[in-house]
Amino acid sequence: MPAERTTPTPRVMGRLRLASQGLLGGFTTASDAVRWMTAMQAQDLGSALWAVGQRVPGTAASDVRAVLDDGTVVRSWPMRGTLHLLAPEDLRWILGITSDRLMNSLAARHRELGITPHDISHCRDIAFKTLEVLKAEGAPGATREQLFQAFEEAGQFTKAQRGIHVLGSLCQRAWLVQGPMAGTNGKVGVQQLFVPFDEWIPDSRELGREEGIAELLFRYFRSRGPATIKDFSWWSQVPMTEARRALNEVQGRLVEMPFDGTSYWLSPETAEMLDDGVPGSRSFLALPGFDEFLLGYQDRSLVLAPEHAELVVPGKNGVFKRIMVSGGEVVGTWARTVSGKTIGVVPEPFTGQLGPAAERSFQAQGRAYLKFMAA
Repeated sequence: MPAERTTPTPRVMGRLRLASQGLLGGFTTASDAVRWMTAMQAQDLGSALWAVGQRVPGTAASDVRAVLDDGTVVRSWPMRGTLHLLAPEDLRWILGITSDRLMNSLAARHRELGITPHDISHCRDIAFKTLEVLKAEGAPGATREQLFQAFEEAGQFTKAQRGIHVLGSLCQRAWLVQGPMAGTNGKVGVQQLFVPFDEWIPDSRELGREEGIAELLFRYFRSRGPATIKDFSWWSQVPMTEARRALNEVQGRLVEMPFDGTSYWLSPETAEMLDDGVPGSRSFLALPGFDEFLLGYQDRSLVLAPEHAELVVPGKNGVFKRIMVSGGEVVGTWARTVSGKTIGVVPEPFTGQLGPAAERSFQAQGRAYLKFMAA
């Protein structure tokens, strides 16, 4: 007898998202995980490392830093003015889709900061000259502070966020990109060095705007489905008109799933799980803050009850706490604790306490996290 088709519920939808994001099966390398996801939120580097680690069993934070060091994964601002991890060959064509809209949205702020197109071109020339000097001295790139100092010496002030806006603009125009990790006295630093884009990424895919949006939309639904067209438009900042046109181009490679009066889209492979059995009913994950499982959607209510949303983003300040996910549903947050030289983790469930099985699962996740970050 064939298995009975699983009826979609919010928890089932959440488990399908876990599966499509590689959180139930995982990938073999960090670069494979990033390529599948296309872009992974990474404004907090430690969180981004663990987000990759949760998708690549047996890996360590040093393994993820290594792919940043060798350039097989890059970190830049491809969309929403927020840092993401990407495959290097994808960055230029995605910027070709998203950069103009972002720069237009920042025009008023740039006027407030006194940033003109001439200033950006001037700072580009300063940055390239500084990087040439550092390269001649054997340095693999420039820190933000070194670039800011060079800007200041050339009469380009960097206070009041002016410097970071200028740097962001240089990256938006594919002149600079963040490269290897900065090291100090043999220790791994917490920031990356800036390097010339064309030197760090010599080979880029070339996609026109319409082709690129269709590619981006397909990859979004493949790696995050079930999701809606509005989710994609928010995530990518592609206008709805263009998003709908792209969906018309690729919908034959996707599956439409009606749920609660809305059309959700996902890959055929993920949709087949409804017939074969959706995995993850007993899964328990301690995910980082800003993980794509929650942040990659405009509407997060499928996996996070609205009454608990402010416990994840206190005061709606844009800072997402680490989350506990049980069977596809966000059931609480968790925190890292430090007592002397001892580092630990503590669960913060939304209601009551974790049950015995969930507590054991959380502690196992906590040990995995601490081992990952220490290596």
